[in-house]
Amino acid sequence: MILRFFRRNGGDETIQRLYGAIVAHSRQPVFYTDYGVPDTIAGRFEMILVHAFLLFHRLKHESEARRALGQRVFDAFCTDMDANLREMGVGDLTVPKKMKKVAEAFYGRVGAYEAPLEAGDLDALGEAVLRNVYGSNEAHGLQARALADYMIGAAAALRAIPFAALAVGDFPLAPPAAPGTMETQPS
Repeated sequence: MILRFFRRNGGDETIQRLYGAIVAHSRQPVFYTDYGVPDTIAGRFEMILVHAFLLFHRLKHESEARRALGQRVFDAFCTDMDANLREMGVGDLTVPKKMKKVAEAFYGRVGAYEAPLEAGDLDALGEAVLRNVYGSNEAHGLQARALADYMIGAAAALRAIPFAALAVGDFPLAPPAAPGTMETQPS
């Protein structure tokens, strides 16, 4: 029994720690209260996608070997989504179809968020967030823009984090500020 503590786990604990940090960060109440993200399965899923995207965005300029960390986190995400679907009672024959939709959703969000985030285009990112997180409900326009602003700030914060921190499973983002407390920086 004690020998299991001395075996190498291939980094599985690190990946689970990093993915767990992404999930924990995405569940912060401020997203569901002040940012108005729907506190539903779909809303929570969207917030996990936002934070997973932020990690992958951070890793995209790393070497191929370092970007493999992102693939392992994506694999953990898929394993978690599969398990959640099964816990919700989705049948074995339906799970692969649902997982295909999960993967399509993830890659769709990456495609929608990447260019505006890279360009720092708050308007375009806000539109993508409004469409994906808020279902194009215009009543959430200001909240979508605030969430897009949060994403731009989080991406900048993650760029300052050394890869070594991520490689040990840290996802050191500060808690998000409530949208009304964010200060706009002069250009």
